[in-house]
Amino acid sequence: MMKLAAAGLLSGVSVPWFEQLVSGAIQRPRGKSCILLWMDGGPSQQHTFDPKEHGEFKPKPTSVPGIHIVEHLPQLAQVMEDVSIVRSMTTEINGHYDAKYYLHTGYKRTTAFEHPAVGCLASSEIGPPNDDMPAFVTVDAGYDRPDGGRLYRSVPSYLGPNHAPLAVNDPTQGLENLLPTGDDIDARLELLGRSEGRFAEQYALPAVGAKQAAFNRAVRLMRSRRSRAFQLDDEPAALRDAYGEHKFGQSCLLARRLIEAGVSFVEIVHRGWDDHNGAAKPIAKRAPWMDAGMATLIRDLKDRGMLDDTLVVWMGEFGRTPGDGNGHFCNAWSTLWAGGGIKTGQVVGKTNEGPKSPGHDIVDRPVKAADFIATLCSALGMDIQREFLAPGLRPVLLADKAAKPIEELLG
Repeated sequence: MMKLAAAGLLSGVSVPWFEQLVSGAIQRPRGKSCILLWMDGGPSQQHTFDPKEHGEFKPKPTSVPGIHIVEHLPQLAQVMEDVSIVRSMTTEINGHYDAKYYLHTGYKRTTAFEHPAVGCLASSEIGPPNDDMPAFVTVDAGYDRPDGGRLYRSVPSYLGPNHAPLAVNDPTQGLENLLPTGDDIDARLELLGRSEGRFAEQYALPAVGAKQAAFNRAVRLMRSRRSRAFQLDDEPAALRDAYGEHKFGQSCLLARRLIEAGVSFVEIVHRGWDDHNGAAKPIAKRAPWMDAGMATLIRDLKDRGMLDDTLVVWMGEFGRTPGDGNGHFCNAWSTLWAGGGIKTGQVVGKTNEGPKSPGHDIVDRPVKAADFIATLCSALGMDIQREFLAPGLRPVLLADKAAKPIEELLG
């Protein structure tokens, strides 16, 4: 009972991710899934995937003729045939939290209403309904420094608590309080179950029912052999080394294991990208572990035959000012896409060249936040015209009605 209490099962009803967990087959039906690599704080596009000739980092060729990225990402350069770069993101919001909300939901934030995050939408729309793995998992990949403003937490809003994420605080430690201890675990669970059942009968409220279901499904997860997906020690040492020792690389490896085990959406968050003293030095330090983690993830998924069904997206809430990258810049910035059955080996959109403020303006194919969400959801097989009823019987579309998916990626 103490072990379950530590896991959060006896501490009220705030264990929403368990609501998605029910017993199921060892292998889930084949379907699309997503790994979102979120660089919190706003990474510089000109120091990553939209370098300029006179910038601090020089453009270097990749495995796809005509596509150049910065010289500090050599492994990613060699998998460019499996990658597409969108260089024309434009989102109108330069404040951290509002921008994070916008890019996670496709809607601008209002004080009176909250939209579900894209991972929660994936849980609702493509997550296996009868499964013993959570549909949505978030992984904390650490931080360089505690900047970047308020951290956005994915919430399911009107989708219900079953679609909230399970949070992993350290990829190398796996899921805390997962394994039961003691020889009399069955007896203890039976005792606890009877107590929970009596309480549910006496107080037949939705929150109490959710708590009872959470208890039952948490036990199934604890007993599921697929829960070993949270244990990185099962991986060969050579592969763990290829992903890199940094928490970001180990998070990428964990994400692959979770997708393989049936999770539909994994978001990896690395904080500290708000580079107000210039982006060159900090990104030069980050580049080796980012390059190794992302490139190995793409190769690993491809080697296992999983890349066509797994969309990988790298991004932040906006870019940084052209030149040294020391300010927020929502006018023209980049995201990277791989796998998921999209068209790869291409660049979508373009920013201006030339000696005067290169990268300041979009000259081809602007992509807005609603377009981004519509593209991601469409790539995963969701109906972007799906209508939900929010509180007050308010109809809300999965993606904003003005959204235009990036057809260059979807075909």
